[in-house]
Amino acid sequence: MDPILLVLILVAAVASLLFLVLKLKIHAFISLMLVSIMTGYAAGMTPTDILVSIQEGMGGTLGFIAVVVGLGAIFGKILEYSGGAEALALYMINRFGEDKAPWALSLTGFIIAIPVFLDVAFIILVPILYALSRKTKKSLLFYGIPLLAGLAATHSFIPPTPGPVAVSEIIGANLGWVIILGFAVGIPVVIIAGPLFGRYISGKVKIQPPAGMFTSLKENDKPRQDYPAFRLVVLLIGTPLALILFNTITGALVNTGVLPDNFLTGFIIFIGHPFSALLIATFLSIYLLGIRRGTTKKKLQEISNAALGPAGIIILVTGAGGVLKQILVDSGIGDTLAQAVSTGSINPVVLGWIIASVVRVTQGSATVAMITAAGIMSPILSVFALTQPQEALVVISIAAGASILSHVNDSGFWLVGKYLGMDEKQTLQTWTMMVTIIAVSGLLFAWLLYLVV
Repeated sequence: MDPILLVLILVAAVASLLFLVLKLKIHAFISLMLVSIMTGYAAGMTPTDILVSIQEGMGGTLGFIAVVVGLGAIFGKILEYSGGAEALALYMINRFGEDKAPWALSLTGFIIAIPVFLDVAFIILVPILYALSRKTKKSLLFYGIPLLAGLAATHSFIPPTPGPVAVSEIIGANLGWVIILGFAVGIPVVIIAGPLFGRYISGKVKIQPPAGMFTSLKENDKPRQDYPAFRLVVLLIGTPLALILFNTITGALVNTGVLPDNFLTGFIIFIGHPFSALLIATFLSIYLLGIRRGTTKKKLQEISNAALGPAGIIILVTGAGGVLKQILVDSGIGDTLAQAVSTGSINPVVLGWIIASVVRVTQGSATVAMITAAGIMSPILSVFALTQPQEALVVISIAAGASILSHVNDSGFWLVGKYLGMDEKQTLQTWTMMVTIIAVSGLLFAWLLYLVV
């Protein structure tokens, strides 16, 4: 088929996806499946070939994603229920002092969003923002923006949060490298978008805690002594990250002959696989934050069931993204795109960011933007002959692009505006600008690292 026609089919596929999601309000999972089938037909695939591609794309993607996202969701839900997020925030604020509370909140958000979804973590911690603002008489944004920056950056850049995990699986990136470089990019991004931008914008937009929503910590939260210990929370969150990093480092040393391939290195690689690492962390959280603290087995089962509801949606949407990728590969569209890209000079980090940004601004969902961009990028990355760190930076750039310009078509826009008591204009000036800073600075740091790794 004519290469130009195949490219036009891809453009029509993306336009159709946006039309189904935006205009017809069809769920992203169904929309991605329909678009994948229509794309296959338009590209000349037979019905049998399309069905085979659907099965391979869905099965190949979910074989990894379902386990990681499912375990991660249960782990995060138990941490949420136990009060671990509040324990972390209060310890950080006491340790840093009220004068440096924005830095403490940025760090808290950066850590707690590793296992806990952004919106859930924000709702849990917002009473602390109210209390600080009321006590110091400073704008709520002075504390809110740093917390949100930490949450948003980790949510975008660092596994096992679902977004970077999904993108990593679709394009075949190593999760250990995504974690390492996610921290390398995320830390300076949080500093810029969090305490620095928060200090600036809080002087321009004065926001006080919404009177109708304000409750003190004593009224709203558990007594301080009921929180889990700070060290325990950090240990549990750090366990899967450390194990996955040991897996990546040990595997690289074995492959280069620095370490022998024996039982010990094989065991380290095994327990450091994301499946094993998250399973270990989840069991530890069930015992240390649940059973040991008096939570009944029935309650723990209810918590686990509640966690898997939102996780199921993410899993299915990601699987549909894997189907789209497989259709692009099997139909020949991926090869055509690869040939077109190979004749140009565009950097894959920049290309992934642009695709994700366009989809994000148009339809609002960061998850859909990440998965769509990953599906398009996956078939063409082979022409760049990327190293594992460079593949990880493509993941980070896609996630950064999917963060940009949150506005009225994004649920996060309304959530933040409501809880911080802002109107639409103020939310655009603050939240929207903050995530755009994360997106642009994330691209910049990812691109700079791409040039040196």
